[in-house]
Amino acid sequence: MKRLLSLLLVLVLVTTVVVGCTKPADDNKGETNTPVEKPEDNNDKNDDTAEAGEIVKLGLGQNMSIASSKDAEDDKNATGQANVTMAAVGFDKDGKVVSVTIDTVQPKVEVDKDGKIASDINEEVKTKKVLKDEYGMKDVSAKIGIGKEWYEQMEAFEEWMIGKTADEIKNLKVKERDESHKNVPDVEELTSSVTITVESYIAAVVEAWENAVEVENATKVGLGSMTTVAKSKDAADDEPATVQADTTMSATAFDKDGKVAGTIVDVAQIKIEIKDGKIASDVAAELKTKHELKDEYGMKDVSAKIGIGKEWYEQMNAFQDWMKGKTVDEITGLKVKERDESHKSVPDVEELTSSVTITVESYQEVVKRASELAK
Repeated sequence: MKRLLSLLLVLVLVTTVVVGCTKPADDNKGETNTPVEKPEDNNDKNDDTAEAGEIVKLGLGQNMSIASSKDAEDDKNATGQANVTMAAVGFDKDGKVVSVTIDTVQPKVEVDKDGKIASDINEEVKTKKVLKDEYGMKDVSAKIGIGKEWYEQMEAFEEWMIGKTADEIKNLKVKERDESHKNVPDVEELTSSVTITVESYIAAVVEAWENAVEVENATKVGLGSMTTVAKSKDAADDEPATVQADTTMSATAFDKDGKVAGTIVDVAQIKIEIKDGKIASDVAAELKTKHELKDEYGMKDVSAKIGIGKEWYEQMNAFQDWMKGKTVDEITGLKVKERDESHKSVPDVEELTSSVTITVESYQEVVKRASELAK
């Protein structure tokens, strides 16, 4: 009996120890459950943050000048020069910059003493970002301590803009470096990376905000452009020589599938008259794009003769709407027809025949380029 009682006592003790040992395991299991839930909570917060930074507005801003044009001097030809700065910007619901791309093109054409075009006008003019190191700023900026090319400085400036509103960008503290650089950034984040004068770039971003349109499901925004001076003309009879720079530009937003969420396409058609070696155009005059000119552009009467009576901006608005929801391949693959020698790529699809009679190849191209550079 005593042996039996002893065995029972041992059995009770062993059971107690085993049960006691299992309790910490259960407690540990409970503790490991707690941190498993926390990342799920954090992920929810991250999702909210991401939503706050979604692109809901798209803007295209630009500014133009011919003030760098020069009269002939000594043995130097007169030069007609247009400076066109462009900005494609995506903004979130709070008006903060989510994506921004800025570029500048500086087409120059020389005119000799006889009023003849003295430059090659057949090549497309490259922007500063396309030129990259060919632009030749690195050595100049090295003398003031940073040794960065224009495109490198612009990338730093664009990065600084992310998360800021147009007003915050507009109110950037600046300083005068010299007579040609009166608005150089004067904030710690930029002093070692940006020594260019930035007023025209800021103005383009502010204009992009002021003209922004709503877009849905946009994840990226790109800037596309192309510039030609091929329509420049020699002087003839009593007519002066004309330097003409045509810059087609687009700010285009794309969704996660690469489809166009929204696009703004515009054209700057700048003409500079040169007579007897002198710039005959008003270099201080306000320059407007085709969208800005609206009815002043004067296409309505011409298009009325072929049945639609719509101004350029109205036709472009229709073409922009047609591009929404389409891929770049679908846009560049648009069926077109030749209307005449000057209009070889006019839309030939039912949705556009009653609204678009302009030739569209350059507009398709800048949307394609925007897709290649979208960010």
